[in-house]
Amino acid sequence: MSANYALLDWLVFASYGAILLLSGWWFNRKRANSSQDFFLGGNSMPTWMVAISVLATSQSAATFIGGPDQGYQGDFSYIATNIGAFIAAFVVSAFLIPKFYQQKVYTVYELLEKRIGPKAKRRSGLMYLFGRVFASGARLYMAAIAVAMILYGNIHADSVVIATLVLALAGLLYTFLGGIRSVIYSDVLQSVVYVSAAIAVIWCLLNIIPADFSTIIATLNEPAPGADSKLALFKFDLDFTPSGVFNIASVLTGFVLLNIAAFGLDQDMTQRLLTCKSPKEGSKALLLSVLMVIPVMAIFIFIGMLLYIVYQQPTLMNNQAGEAVVQEFNGEKITIFMYYVLNEVPAGIKGLVSVGIIAAAISTLNSGLSSMSSVIVQDLYRPYLEKANKHVSDHHFVKAGRVGMAVVSLALALMAILCYFWQQYSDMPLLKFALSVMVFSYSGLLGVYFTTLFTKRGSEGSVLAALIVGFVVTLLMQPYMIDWLLPESMRFYLGFTWQLCIGTLLSTLVCCVGKPKASNEAFA
Repeated sequence: MSANYALLDWLVFASYGAILLLSGWWFNRKRANSSQDFFLGGNSMPTWMVAISVLATSQSAATFIGGPDQGYQGDFSYIATNIGAFIAAFVVSAFLIPKFYQQKVYTVYELLEKRIGPKAKRRSGLMYLFGRVFASGARLYMAAIAVAMILYGNIHADSVVIATLVLALAGLLYTFLGGIRSVIYSDVLQSVVYVSAAIAVIWCLLNIIPADFSTIIATLNEPAPGADSKLALFKFDLDFTPSGVFNIASVLTGFVLLNIAAFGLDQDMTQRLLTCKSPKEGSKALLLSVLMVIPVMAIFIFIGMLLYIVYQQPTLMNNQAGEAVVQEFNGEKITIFMYYVLNEVPAGIKGLVSVGIIAAAISTLNSGLSSMSSVIVQDLYRPYLEKANKHVSDHHFVKAGRVGMAVVSLALALMAILCYFWQQYSDMPLLKFALSVMVFSYSGLLGVYFTTLFTKRGSEGSVLAALIVGFVVTLLMQPYMIDWLLPESMRFYLGFTWQLCIGTLLSTLVCCVGKPKASNEAFA
């Protein structure tokens, strides 16, 4: 059964399909012929494009759907996390990006080989791949659920599986020939699409609210007598629980660490920064992307706030009885944004929102395909050939990169399908685990890199131990593990930012235990 689309919606779909086909042909008309071109874009990508690509990589269909939910239920405090992002961007620009360019690396984990040894690179790359399969697969699952709702009018297994496979195939075809260059071009296009869709939704909501903008702002500032303002940007309370992750203390600690890991230790984002002409341009692209995130994030949160006006302020809407909002679809709980899309979005805008979700999904998927393929080829496959004394042409690694993309695309699709069935038949919150699993990986990676950059300690053995400790410690702090391991009187739940702080500290201490080999003068 298909969702109710008007002719105008189908015209939007047809237009987007035509744009995808033409842009895919245009982006891939120049095939990458060298590994440097395929994985690093020949170090010739424009700074502004790279900045948008980093922005697109940090956003996803989950942001498209979850951002409005944050605005509906909370306030603007999530935007304050960008303070941590700015601090992290300066740290990465000062200590990591120059090192990456100096050592002429293809992946961020090659830096560990220069300083500690090949096993350190391989183990860190595998930790990244493990986390990224879960995280990107879960995001693909969320996008597929949304696409199935909109296109088929249900979330049955066959609809979700088809939506997953279509998204995975679209992402693969888009980037298969051109490599990272095609990914960056695609990110720019998809960003324009999903941001335009969000702005269109805001326009629709402002048109149906029978009040001027100043009245809307005043209502959001005081939703009810004595209630907290929904326009609040900063939270100064010291709350270590999951509900307090957006307070300033958390922003200046955990979010700094989170963004250092995302910008400098996660191949997904860092690969884009390595496509610039120089470390200076890479740093500029990173800082520019953090600046651009703020208005984009604000747009999606503001959608949720306008939905709060529509559904939770009946007096302002001239609807004294209030409108019944049942946030369910086929028995499954859905976000307020998806409720609005499925039930009330006008013709034309519904089609635009649909392609916006698809665009965000393709952008996120493309990022994972390129970055994971580069780690597989450069950190695992190339060293294997070198160890076996097998000499191949550079173009061989381009072909290997394309095969790697196909393998990754299949892996993410299977992970997304697994998420669906796990959610149907298990009480374990797999989705929450999957979306936070990069934090599990980040704890160990941060510990390893802090040791590598700021001490003369560390060995291949201590790197492995640090990665394991970072993962296990973070896992043990998850609510479902605490409920399982501790009696009710001893249970205390920490926000993920504080989990990251503890995991990073312990993994750093463990990594520092290792005794280094002779210092590498080239690295120093």
